[in-house]
Amino acid sequence: MPVTTPLPAPQSERQKMLDGELYVAADPELVAMRRQARDLTRAFNQTTADEMPRRTEILRRLFGAVGERIEIEPPFYCDYGSYIFAGDGLFMNFNCVILDCATVHLGRNVMMGPAVQIYGAHHPLRANERIQGPELASPIRIGDNVWLGGGAIVCPGVTIGDNTTIGAGSVVTKSVPANVLAAGNPCRVIRTIA
Repeated sequence: MPVTTPLPAPQSERQKMLDGELYVAADPELVAMRRQARDLTRAFNQTTADEMPRRTEILRRLFGAVGERIEIEPPFYCDYGSYIFAGDGLFMNFNCVILDCATVHLGRNVMMGPAVQIYGAHHPLRANERIQGPELASPIRIGDNVWLGGGAIVCPGVTIGDNTTIGAGSVVTKSVPANVLAAGNPCRVIRTIA
């Protein structure tokens, strides 16, 4: 009698999302996770400046990991929250958005001006694939001591090196090395910071 190898279990849509493969965002597990994140961000966004311990407690429930001394000014929005990993000393000003369909790692002492947007989500380039509905996600990594100026947009798959400053309004489409000032659309290195 021939020996048959069992077929591997099909990958969940969540695992496909985290692996950078096409996935269906309407999957019930992912919908439930986003709903939970919406509930937590709604609660966070309704807090006042006098409720810092409550804000921290909500962020600890929302994020995958949170360091010490974290401050986020409401309103703040994210997709899942559980794929955001924040180091000590994080500061986000008003109206920041993180689409964390893939992991988003924020190093220590990361500071963001108002309306910074970090997008792990993207879509197929070919229209015939895109209109079918599946999405893609790519991880983002922001190093220690990074400043993201107001209105900066960080695109999927980008890494920003330690001690780098990204100018206000920049669109970061490619990775940026450590110890530089970078700005523009598309963002490019302006000079090295000593």
